[in-house]
Amino acid sequence: MGIHWYILSALFVILAQRYLFRYFGMRGVGYTRNFSVETCFEGDRIEMVERLANRKFVPVPWLRVESLLHTGLKFESDSNFAVSSGDIYQNHRSLFSLMGNKQLTRRHSVLATTRGCYRLTSASLTFGDLFGMFSSWRSVPLNVELLVYPQPADRSLIQLPSRSWQGDITVRRWIVEDPFYISGVREYRPGDSFRSVNWSATARTGSLQVHRRDFTADYRLIVLLNVEDHAGMWEVVNNPELIEEGIRYAAAIMQYATEQGMETAFACNGHELDQPGEIMKVERGSGSEHLHHLYGKLAKLVIARALPFDAMIEQLSAEWEERCDIVLISAFMSEPIEREMAKLRSAGHSVDWLRIAGAEEVAAG
Repeated sequence: MGIHWYILSALFVILAQRYLFRYFGMRGVGYTRNFSVETCFEGDRIEMVERLANRKFVPVPWLRVESLLHTGLKFESDSNFAVSSGDIYQNHRSLFSLMGNKQLTRRHSVLATTRGCYRLTSASLTFGDLFGMFSSWRSVPLNVELLVYPQPADRSLIQLPSRSWQGDITVRRWIVEDPFYISGVREYRPGDSFRSVNWSATARTGSLQVHRRDFTADYRLIVLLNVEDHAGMWEVVNNPELIEEGIRYAAAIMQYATEQGMETAFACNGHELDQPGEIMKVERGSGSEHLHHLYGKLAKLVIARALPFDAMIEQLSAEWEERCDIVLISAFMSEPIEREMAKLRSAGHSVDWLRIAGAEEVAAG
């Protein structure tokens, strides 16, 4: 009789806990996941933070969290964090156990190895009872985005064209008189406005004197990036790493131009992550905020041709009414591209080609 009682009691406990955890196990349980930063550069080490909260007295015996993420983020080994990695995506799993009215935070070290936009849209939560008699799952929506900016290329490795927007600016191009910058006085010349007369200097010298205004240059730079890695390319890029290097070139040039106080625009015949089929175009701007906007666009750039490079130049050139410095970043040069460059020069623009060097060329140099 005693043994039967123990068996019946054990069965009752097992069944009771099964129904208890089945109907109350996930009530009051919340799960969130995010990154320690919203933006970073290639090669930066950041953290992915998981938070689990149990807001009821019934414990959570075990909870497994699974989700997919691109392999561009490399996770360190962790006893509570298993990673199964493929060529493009990796599946990672976390195992939790939490008492009632408790919360738990885990931090996982992540190395951002590749430029890109990494999004966490959902996670799958699998839970069950103490004895594994049942298990169930539910999907938790997430809205997390990490932008990994391209690491600007080493400027010493880039053969930049010799233009006025580099180094110490000594040659002024497209010079215009600045009405707010007065550097002295000079003799009146026919055509000078009487509003510019310096009456104090005129009275002192006995001859008509006008304000001498200094000159400033209006610097405008347009960076054009070609995602085609060879002439005659259709849709598929054979050497994506070569184009990634071109993206780093673009980041370095735009960073340098911003430091020089130039207004910078950008266009590429690839497309943005959320706008397939459309070329990427960023209007002219200046300052650090505009530079980070450019970095964000580069992070979301998809290396897939939306338009032939020469066709993109022809399409955009009609919008460039003011003369600009234009830098073409491309792995190759072709006759159609050369024709478009000649048209730009005839319109008064300064145009240069910056060839993307492969890894073997950089090493040899």
